[in-house]
Amino acid sequence: MLNPSAQAFPLPGSQQRVAASGQPGRKKVALKPGHSLMDWIRFSKSGRDLTGLRGRLIEVTQEELQKHNTREDCWTSIRGMVYNLSPYMDYHPGGEEELMKAAGIDGTELFDQVHRWVNYESMLKECLVGRMATVKKVINPPPPPPPALTGLLPPVSVTPLPDRDSQPRYDWFQTDVTVHVVVYTKRQVPNTGCTLVDLESGVLRVEVLLGKMSYMMHLRLADSVEDSITVHTTALVGKIQVNMQKQVKRKWTSLGEPLENHNTLLKKKDRALCYRGCLLVSKTEVNHNTYIFRMQLPPGTVRHLPVGQHVFLKALIQDTEVVRPYTPIDPSLAPTSRSPPQESDIYLLIKVYPDGVFTPYLNSLPIGAHISISGPEGTFSLRPLRDVTHLYLLAAGTGLTPMVRLIRSALQDIESIRKVKLLFFNRREEDILCRCELDELAAAKESFEVEHVLSEPCDSWGGRRGRVDEAMLKDVLNRPGGSQCYVCVCGPPAFTELIVRLLEQQGFSEGEFHAFQG
Repeated sequence: MLNPSAQAFPLPGSQQRVAASGQPGRKKVALKPGHSLMDWIRFSKSGRDLTGLRGRLIEVTQEELQKHNTREDCWTSIRGMVYNLSPYMDYHPGGEEELMKAAGIDGTELFDQVHRWVNYESMLKECLVGRMATVKKVINPPPPPPPALTGLLPPVSVTPLPDRDSQPRYDWFQTDVTVHVVVYTKRQVPNTGCTLVDLESGVLRVEVLLGKMSYMMHLRLADSVEDSITVHTTALVGKIQVNMQKQVKRKWTSLGEPLENHNTLLKKKDRALCYRGCLLVSKTEVNHNTYIFRMQLPPGTVRHLPVGQHVFLKALIQDTEVVRPYTPIDPSLAPTSRSPPQESDIYLLIKVYPDGVFTPYLNSLPIGAHISISGPEGTFSLRPLRDVTHLYLLAAGTGLTPMVRLIRSALQDIESIRKVKLLFFNRREEDILCRCELDELAAAKESFEVEHVLSEPCDSWGGRRGRVDEAMLKDVLNRPGGSQCYVCVCGPPAFTELIVRLLEQQGFSEGEFHAFQG
């Protein structure tokens, strides 16, 4: 049962990428038959010359790169490596228009905006032209010193240094048998936690997610510790404590040796995702095409997943690295299994598409197999909901998953919200996920309402029918006088883009809705 006080909801996350509030994000196009990702993998492995250079790698100057800027001859540079994108044009789910934005230029920034999690080196390795030529920097002589100041001149304006007092810091303390690392974030953090801890071969990596920023500790510990790590978060003051047990009873003279990026505060988009190999513990059928995959994180790993964020699964399929985002759900939604659940388990609700690339591979994995899972990713924030009185959630299919966590947060943690309404779109009645739990919650909570909409209902269906349109949204999205409304949308790209347009037509501003993007 979906019980807010018991946190009987999916863990925070989204099967889909998160766009900035109110932004529909990257559009997808309908690919021609025979141009799926698997078709591209086969085509790229066919032995054809995809660069036009007959296997040679060349050094590319900036002037040369700029010449290759047409549909038939499209080169781009990503992190100093040059690729011929022309063969990939018809296979790109974002369409030719998106790729042409990077034609003849450095496309690194454009790539990072929507594809940061994709292993382009694997996807485009047969399209590699070569490396960008190194440009020698000309060092100019230093400017002459300024004239001496006199009493008649006004004081010189000096830009103040950044306030380092607001940056996180860490400390540590120990007993004979324990080691404790404390991170002081100097700001309030989510109640659900925001910390990722990975201990592997004596190397400790602690990452704290702070909105758009990421603080990290990275060091080789002075001595061995057990892999049973616990994390305690004091949300109001932003204090995070990582607790470890020593393998040998003795005092340490230091915490350990700092490694790369230790004690750094970076933009989250500039921090590489950290993957860990997870064990497939069980697979349970939910309906005719959807399963719950139970994954177990390795010992020494702790994952806090902020509301509205997701994880990535990565696998090598036909020698190509394929990555997909999926939503962790709460174990209370998973049927009871023989093996008892562990705190480190991740439960993923995934629809298997027979003609897909990743989900058939995942569905074919035997119990006991391993697959790589990243830390959380996404930009969704609960801050815009602080003064909201009416929260509307529009979901289609597996787009339900981030909404359920939002429901729990809205009903339990946000005092201003008086009404939460979920409009859940599916094709047929048997496609509705978590129907019993949602209906039970609506019966138990006066402030929550759920309405199911079917596009292909049976004759006996008594609920709302059809597809989303302007009239339906006007009927559902009531804006009482004095209310503060907010809308969240999650579903297939076409569904999301249509609703975003309709919301804008109905006068919703960018700050009044958020679209989770696939």
